[in-house]
Amino acid sequence: MTTRTVTARSLVAVGLLALSFAAFAALCLARRVPMADTLVYRAEGAAVVDGTDLYGFTVTEWRLPATYPPFAAILFVPTTWPPVGVLKCAFVVGNLALLALLVRLSGRFAGLRYGGQYDGPCGPVRPARHVLPYALPIALPVAAGLALWLEPVFQTVLFGQINLALACLVLWDLSRPEHAVGKGFALGVAAGIKLTPAIFIVYLLVTRRVRAGLTALASLTGTVLLGALVLPRASADFWTRRVFETDRVGKAWIVDNQSLRGLLSRVLHTTDPGAVWAVAAALTAAAGLWLARRVFLRHGLETWGVLVTALTALLVSPISWSHHWVWCVPLLAVLIAEGHHRTAAAAGVVWTARTLWAVPHRGDLDLRLPWWQQPLASPYPLAALALLAWIARRTADAPLSPAPRRPPPRHPAPRPPTPQHPAPQHPAPAPQFPASSSSASTIR
Repeated sequence: MTTRTVTARSLVAVGLLALSFAAFAALCLARRVPMADTLVYRAEGAAVVDGTDLYGFTVTEWRLPATYPPFAAILFVPTTWPPVGVLKCAFVVGNLALLALLVRLSGRFAGLRYGGQYDGPCGPVRPARHVLPYALPIALPVAAGLALWLEPVFQTVLFGQINLALACLVLWDLSRPEHAVGKGFALGVAAGIKLTPAIFIVYLLVTRRVRAGLTALASLTGTVLLGALVLPRASADFWTRRVFETDRVGKAWIVDNQSLRGLLSRVLHTTDPGAVWAVAAALTAAAGLWLARRVFLRHGLETWGVLVTALTALLVSPISWSHHWVWCVPLLAVLIAEGHHRTAAAAGVVWTARTLWAVPHRGDLDLRLPWWQQPLASPYPLAALALLAWIARRTADAPLSPAPRRPPPRHPAPRPPTPQHPAPQHPAPAPQFPASSSSASTIR
């Protein structure tokens, strides 16, 4: 591919990206989207500045309260500086930029190659399993333009949420080399903003990355202490009372909630599944972390270890709104990189079809859905459970693979081989999912 061809195709790709973003902006203007979550963040920052009760207010017509730890409210102080209109524009532009960053990080995380050049996080350690036919300047804009229309990503930008920022923090940190300075710090900060990423700290510890796990734990502790120092009353209120008030976040039984609790509430036609959910969540958490540990320690599959942990967190959290599932972006990247194109296509349909909004969900209709509408109302937890079962089956009887190792140091171009200096051996291929007896390259 010549430079002129790459440049021309890059311009077309950027044009498609701009068209996608423009269509999204036009839709937002047509629907007059209020970006409610952005207004909540602004109110949290204002409560810090004014010294008012951080957890005593509600904003917007939906009467939304503050639900994040005090550390997050401190970070939201700058949202009080610009006018509301400017703030909303900044959140849209920022989230679109974060989407492009997440797509880029997901490609590196998955080990995708663009136009023949390996793009792994640690350099040319191993050959990638899949090579995209286009160079990075072409692939990245196209992928970002398409990813915008995945329902979790779309809703995140629509509401002015921070899910993309948190996913970028966690994915960047976990993609770094094992002995990178400060690995785990960004993960701890993400957990300090929103508690759900803390499960990745457990993942690091159970996979014997003790230093990174303790760094993340120390970082998280630092965010708690900073919040207590700046907002002592709010910190005491949050950590002793508010953190346990799940209903404060929202109604767990509505279709917006795509966690196990939401699934069970709708299936059992009850607002509180009680012990059924508690047992199911505990078993899922234990099984998910055990599976993540096994795929990393036994098979060296860091990508799937991280994704299994992410899916487990979204399943067991009491509330996982549909826009929390932005981890579908790195999931799709890994499926494409490993050649599971049918599964990637199926996952793309699941996270784009928006079937949860097609079922009746006004008032308490979410609790009166017939059996045949239940899969449509809970597509994300069902897909996550199916993926976990597939990963467990694919890795059940495989031979052990070495855990990921540090990349070798870079050297100048090798000289021609001689009897005294034979040609160097190629590095071993990266561990992949073992081939099953029925299919070696696709998922049935």
